[in-house]
Amino acid sequence: MPGELRFDPHSGEWVNVVGARQHRPNLPTDGCPFCVGGLEAPDDYDVKWFANRWPALEPGPVTAMTGATVPAVGAAEVILYSSHHEGSLGSLGVAQIRKVIDLWADRTAALIARPEIAYVLVFESRGTEVGAMIHHPHGQIYGYPFVPPIPRDERVLIQAHGDLVAAELRAEVADGRRVVFDDGEWAAWVPFASPYPYGLRVAPRTKVGRLDELDDTRRDGLAAALSDVLGRYDRLWAGEPGRSEIFPYLMWFHQAANDDGDTHLHVHLAPPQRSPGVLRYLAAGEVGSGTFSNPVIPEAAAALLRSL
Repeated sequence: MPGELRFDPHSGEWVNVVGARQHRPNLPTDGCPFCVGGLEAPDDYDVKWFANRWPALEPGPVTAMTGATVPAVGAAEVILYSSHHEGSLGSLGVAQIRKVIDLWADRTAALIARPEIAYVLVFESRGTEVGAMIHHPHGQIYGYPFVPPIPRDERVLIQAHGDLVAAELRAEVADGRRVVFDDGEWAAWVPFASPYPYGLRVAPRTKVGRLDELDDTRRDGLAAALSDVLGRYDRLWAGEPGRSEIFPYLMWFHQAANDDGDTHLHVHLAPPQRSPGVLRYLAAGEVGSGTFSNPVIPEAAAALLRSL
């Protein structure tokens, strides 16, 4: 059964109802489908994309979003970072990460060119703690028929106050206490008001809207930045009791929509743990209010990540 977008008049937002995904397999039963020779990769490859078999959004005709229910039109793709089963995006090395960035950029350009797609979200959910049941290094891309609430709200703030990403980057670098990586163009920092323990923001000094607009030099820089900060995550609490073998995190790119000259490309990283093996659960007071409580002081998080 195809998914459908249902409009919630209470929140003023769309909810994607995808009943078919309830029946997707949680664990492969006959080997990894992403390894060479597997279900999704019958032939040898370096990096690869394919359409998700259990998509949250599916190709279809453009539908005016004026009613209470419309088809969940868009795209849901899987991105394989490497043919090797072991490791993570952070452990693949700068050259391989650069190939992944090129594929992200190619798919971003292809999807945003489709008339039914208004926004492209590149993301990764890593580790069983966040629901990733296949450990082969991979991520996903969604193409939405509208601009989702969080990037939409970010753009509204930028339109009101200017380039907030660039301003935050300058302020964090000037302060220095929360900076984890800085090569002169790309920087990564634990935000002053980070809602996530050990959360990071990654951005270039030069304003670029989308991944496909990055030139070769900045793609190389992004590869180096991701290799550095994700490698720090892989080393965080290494060897300590309760630490997961695969360090879990959420990663997503906020980039510009088609008609958007305001957004400054940036990456959000959000590990779900606050200490080795201890998940940082969202409480009802946070979900109900939209106000997060972070148990880890951002300056302390940055100092520990720098030490790694």
